[in-house]
Amino acid sequence: MSEAINEENLLVLRNVKKYYPLTRGFLRREAGMVKAVDGIDITIPRGKTLGLVGESGCGKSTLGRVILRLEEPTEGEITFAGQNIVHLSRKELHPLRRRMQIIFQDPYASLDPRQTASRVVGEGLKIHQIGTPGERKEKVRYLMEVVGLQADDINRYPHEFSGGQRQRIGIARALALQPEFIICDEPLSALDVSIQAQIINLLQDLQEQHRLTYLFISHDLSVVRHISDQVAVMYLGCLVESAAKRELFDRPCHPYTQALLQAIPVPDPIAARKQRQIVRDPSTQPTPNGCRFEPRCPQAITPCKNETPPLVQYSPNHWVRCFLLGSGLNM
Repeated sequence: MSEAINEENLLVLRNVKKYYPLTRGFLRREAGMVKAVDGIDITIPRGKTLGLVGESGCGKSTLGRVILRLEEPTEGEITFAGQNIVHLSRKELHPLRRRMQIIFQDPYASLDPRQTASRVVGEGLKIHQIGTPGERKEKVRYLMEVVGLQADDINRYPHEFSGGQRQRIGIARALALQPEFIICDEPLSALDVSIQAQIINLLQDLQEQHRLTYLFISHDLSVVRHISDQVAVMYLGCLVESAAKRELFDRPCHPYTQALLQAIPVPDPIAARKQRQIVRDPSTQPTPNGCRFEPRCPQAITPCKNETPPLVQYSPNHWVRCFLLGSGLNM
C-alpha cells in the first residue's frame, strides 16, 4: 500500500503477525493458535494520523503493542524511520524508545497510584538520563502546562485528578521524551464526551506544533473521521479495508466497513434503520477457513467459505479484502 503514498514514510509494516498458542491438558500441549494479528500491511507517512478501527477483540491494541515491541511479533517486518526494528536487541532498541511512545486506554490503570504526577511524567527522562534532577522537574512543570494542567499539580497523586486530567498526565508522559511517533490506544473511551473534545483538540494542536505521527486506535468512527488522514479497518486480526479518510467514509466497499459506518448514531435512527443492512451476531465457532467475515456477512458468496480474499486495490489509495469487489455485487 506504500506505492500510493508519495510522502516520507515514518512507519511501514509488512506481513506482521502475532500468534498466541492454545494449550490443553496437564502437560500444556499446544492445541492451536489464536491469530491476534495475521499479516498486517500498514504505512504511516511522517506527520500524519492513521485511524485503526474495528470491534473489541479484533487485534487493534495487540498490533499497537507489537509495533512498540512490548509484544514480540511472530513474523513480519516493522520498519521505523528506515530501520527494521524486529530483530533489534533490548540494548539496540533502548534509544529508539525515546522516539516511540504510547498513550494507554485507561488513564487510571496506566498510572502508578503510589507516584506523584511529577514522577510519572519524569520517569522516562530519568531512565534515559536526560538533564539534572532540577532540569527534569522544570521540564515536567512545563509539560503539565502544555497539556492544560497547573504546574503546581506535579505533587498530586493520580487519585486526586479527574479522568480527563489523568489522561492529560498520560499525554504529558508520552511527550516528555519528544517522540516522533505516538500510539493512541483508545485514549478517549474512558472519558466524558465534553472531555473527549478537549483531548482531541489537544492531540491535534500538539501534532501541528511538533509534527507528530499518530496511530489512533479506536472503535468510535466519529472520532476517527475527525482526527485521521487515513483509515484502516481490522476484523479478527486481518486488515479488510484501508483508504484515505474521505474515500472510506464516502465509498466504503467491504460489508464490515459498511456495517460499522451504519452503526454510527444518527439524529433519526428510525429512518436510518430502513437503510441499514443486517449483520449476524459474532460467531463462537473457530476462525473460518475462508473470509474471516463470511459467517456474519449478509452478502457472502460461494468463494468466501473456502478461500481467503486477497487485499486488492480498488482505487489509487483504497485497498479492500473482499471477493465482492470483482463480482459486481453492491459495490
